[in-house]
Amino acid sequence: MRENQTEQQLFNFERLEVWARAVELAGNVYVLTRAFPADERFGLTNQMRRAAVSVSSNVAEGASRSSRVDFARFVEVAAGSLYELVSQAIIAKREGWLTEEAHEQLRSDAANISRMLSGLRKSLTQGGPP
Repeated sequence: MRENQTEQQLFNFERLEVWARAVELAGNVYVLTRAFPADERFGLTNQMRRAAVSVSSNVAEGASRSSRVDFARFVEVAAGSLYELVSQAIIAKREGWLTEEAHEQLRSDAANISRMLSGLRKSLTQGGPP
């Protein structure tokens, strides 16, 4: 977040740590997939990037909804995209496009985000603060 941004200038989703972590994850996925073979640009590279971007995008879109139930549904979709990304990372590792270290870091980041999404969804469905 920029230092000169005030709280009043933020969209509500920008206050969510899970959204910020998901944006970081997407950036990392872009960096990692740059090393993938050129012939995968429209294959696994594109799929992984889209799944990674979808996590933060669904959190942001859900935050715009007027009901907690709707927001919770978007959080579920974000979690689904995160799981897609983990599956795709396994394939990339098996193909030799991700190192063991990069794969483990991606899994660790995804696991943390998954726990955060689960907590957010629970707070939305049980009436706690989003």
